[in-house]
Amino acid sequence: MNNVLIIGATSAIAEACARVWAQRGDRVFLAARGEAQLKAVADDLRTRGAKFAGFKVFDATAFEQHAALLADATQAMGGLDTVLIAHGTLSDQDRAQKDVPYALKEIEINGSSVVALMTLAGEQLGQQGKGCIGVISSVAGDRGRQSNYVYGSAKALVSAFASGLRQRLHKVGVSVVTIKPGFVDTPMTAHLPKGGPLWAKPDQVARDIVGGMDKGRSIVYTPGFWRLIMLIIKHIPEFVFVKLKL
Repeated sequence: MNNVLIIGATSAIAEACARVWAQRGDRVFLAARGEAQLKAVADDLRTRGAKFAGFKVFDATAFEQHAALLADATQAMGGLDTVLIAHGTLSDQDRAQKDVPYALKEIEINGSSVVALMTLAGEQLGQQGKGCIGVISSVAGDRGRQSNYVYGSAKALVSAFASGLRQRLHKVGVSVVTIKPGFVDTPMTAHLPKGGPLWAKPDQVARDIVGGMDKGRSIVYTPGFWRLIMLIIKHIPEFVFVKLKL
C-alpha cells in the first residue's frame, strides 16, 4: 500500500491518476486551490477503494506553505512514499511575449514552484532512502517553439532539474520520474481545436504515469509516440527550424 501526495490534484490528469491509486487501495492526500472540488474528488476516491483520502487547500506559488503541506500529508497518512507534482497552467503565449510580469508569473507557476516542491520532497524521501517523485513536465520543454516558448521554458527548467535530482537520489533508492505528456483533452486545453491521433484522454495518460512511476522509469512520454516526434523535432537543424511554424 502506497501513501501518495498529489499536488494539483483537481487537474484532469492528476484526478485520473488518483483514481488508479484509489482502486488499488492506496492512501492519497490531495492538494489544490479549490476546496469544494477537493472534497468532491476525495469523496469519490473513497468510494473507489482508497484506504484514506485527505486533502488540503494549497497554492503552489505560496512557497511558505510547501513544507507544511509535506508535513501534513505525511502525518495524515502515517508516512509518505510517492509524490506526484501535477499543478500548472497553460500560458497565453501572445500575452506573455508582451507582458513581462505575466510571463514571469507563468514561469513561477509552471517552473519555480515545481522546483521548490521537488527540492523538499527529494530531501524527505532521500532521508528515508525510498520512494518516488513524479513530476509532470511537457513535450513543450524539449525545444522552444514560437507557439509556446514561455510555457515550454518553464517545463524545460522542470525537466533539467528533475534530471539532476534523479541522478542524485538514485544513489539512495529514490526514483524521480519526468512525465512528458503531449496533447491531452482536458479543461486546460478546452480552447484548443481537438481531434486526430495526437490527442489523448486523461485516463490513458494516467495509466502511463502510474505505470511509469511503479517501474521507476526516468522519463515517460505519454502517449509513447511523442518520444519519436520530439526526437525528430529536437534534431531539426536550427537554420531550418527558425523557418518553421510550430
